[in-house]
Amino acid sequence: MQGIYQLEQLQQEILLHPEKWRPLVLTNGCFDLLHVGHVRYLQTAKTLGKALIVGLNSDASVGQLKPQQANFPPRPLITEGQRAEVLSALKAVDGVVIFPQLTATHLIATLKPDIYVKGGDYTPETLPEYPDAIAHGVRIELVKVEVGASTSAIIKGILEGSRNE
Repeated sequence: MQGIYQLEQLQQEILLHPEKWRPLVLTNGCFDLLHVGHVRYLQTAKTLGKALIVGLNSDASVGQLKPQQANFPPRPLITEGQRAEVLSALKAVDGVVIFPQLTATHLIATLKPDIYVKGGDYTPETLPEYPDAIAHGVRIELVKVEVGASTSAIIKGILEGSRNE
């Protein structure tokens, strides 16, 4: 599938063709049910560089990051392959790489992005990747989340029969 990479393949592509990729922006997440908040976030992240890579949490890591909640279906709702395909189809996204770890520190060390982007709901103190990103000379951008949408809120709304605005 075009735009979906194995980590080593993407690393080589960036090394061989830096003019296509740099400045490289990296972000990551579960992106279980893609919503307008995700789309706006990714569009903003893309404006910070030439290429945007999305590190997509694997199904196993999503299961660990999003533990089962009472009356909720297990996460992820959508398989990693389908989530990757949807993300790679977005205009703002230049590549997707699925990763099994709980944090993106390995992606940062391997891809050496110029900029690492996360939502503004994080602070340097709460961002697990912060020390590693700084150690690799990566600029960190915390992007304001415009829409308070979340997959959990959408699931809750569906279960309660209410509409998400």
